[in-house]
Amino acid sequence: MSAAFAFPPPPPCPEAETLRAELRAFLGTALAARKPLQRAESWTGHDTAFSRAMGRRGWIGMTWPKRYGGQERSQLERYVVTEEMLAAGAPVGAHWIADRQSGPAILRYGTEAQKQSILPRIAAGECFFCIGMSEPDTGSDLASVRTRAVRDGDHYIVNGTKVWTSHAHFSHYMILFCRTGTAERDQRHSGLSQFIVDLNHTPGITIRPILALTGEHHFNEVVFQDARLPVDSLLGQEGDGWAQVTGELAFERSGPERFLSSFTLLVELIRALGPAPSEAARVAIGRLGAHLLTLRAMSRSVAGMLQNGENPALAAALVKDLGALVEQEIPEIARQLVAAEPDTTATSDFAAVLGYTILHAPSFSLRGGTREILRGIVARGLGLR
Repeated sequence: MSAAFAFPPPPPCPEAETLRAELRAFLGTALAARKPLQRAESWTGHDTAFSRAMGRRGWIGMTWPKRYGGQERSQLERYVVTEEMLAAGAPVGAHWIADRQSGPAILRYGTEAQKQSILPRIAAGECFFCIGMSEPDTGSDLASVRTRAVRDGDHYIVNGTKVWTSHAHFSHYMILFCRTGTAERDQRHSGLSQFIVDLNHTPGITIRPILALTGEHHFNEVVFQDARLPVDSLLGQEGDGWAQVTGELAFERSGPERFLSSFTLLVELIRALGPAPSEAARVAIGRLGAHLLTLRAMSRSVAGMLQNGENPALAAALVKDLGALVEQEIPEIARQLVAAEPDTTATSDFAAVLGYTILHAPSFSLRGGTREILRGIVARGLGLR
C-alpha cells in the first residue's frame, strides 16, 4: 500500500479503556427506555438534555484546552466516547457537528475572542453548529461553490444558497464556506473563505426544511440574501478556506460514525437469528464482523494521527468510502437472512429497524462526500490521476 495510505496502530491508551467502563455504566441508565427504533437514528438522534448531560461529564470538546472548557484528554479517549455512544444508539445529534468538526476548526483557526466566546458553550452541550458547504447543482464538488461574500466596510455581504444543511433549524451557528475572491485561471481552490455565522441574530438568512424520504426533518436549505456578517466573523485568513475545509473533512470522514450507522440493525439481526443461526447466517455475520473490525482499526489509526497533529485527509477519505459500503450492505444482508417485511411501524424491533435503515441507507454514500469524489481523492493519493 502507498505510504499515503499507511494505517499505523495508535499508541496504547489505558485511560481510554477505563473511560469505556464509565461510559457503559452511564449509557445503561441514560438509555434504558430508548427503543431499538430510536437507537437506529445513530448520530442524527437529537436530545438537548442528553447533550447537556454529556457536557456536564466533560465528554464534549474533551481534547480541547481546559481554558476553553475542554478536558485536555487524548483523541483516543474521545474515540472511545464516540464509538460507545454510537454503538448504544445515543441521541448525540444536537452537539455532534460542533464537537466533531466546528469546534476543532475554531480551535485551530479562530481568533482568541472566537475561542473564548464559543468553545466553552460547545463543551457544555449548549451551543450547536451546522456546516454550510453543499450547494444546488454542485454535489460534492466544493470548489464550484457560488455563494459569495463581498467586503463592505466592517462587514461582508453574503448572497447564495446552501442545501442538505443538517440541523440548521436548531443550530446556533453555521460555519459557512464561500467565495470571497475570484478564482485564478486553473486555480479553482483559490478565493475561498470560511465564516462563523450567527444564525439567530443575522438578518437576511432564511432556513427552509428539506424532508427526508421518511418525512423526517434533518436537512435544510439555507438562503442568504444580502446577509451582513461582521468582519470578525471571518474564520482564519481570507482566501485560506480551501486548506481549512479540507483539514476539517479529516474529522468528518474518519470517525466510527462512518461504519456504525447500521449497527443497531446488525444487533437486531443477530437477535432475530437466535442462538442457532444457519450456516449461511454464520458466514454472513462473520464476514460483516471482520469488515467492521478492520474499519475500526483503520479509524482508530486516523485518531492516532490526529493525536499526533497530522492531517490524515487521504486516510479519512478511504475510511469513509469503505465504511459506507459496509453500512449499505448490512440492510441488504439482513433482508436475505430474515423473512420479515421492513416496516418502521411494525411491532417487531427487527422489522422496524430494518425499515428505518433501508430508507436511510442511500444517504450513507452521499453525506460527507460522494463515493465518486472520495475515490478521486484516493486515486490522487495513489498517484493514479
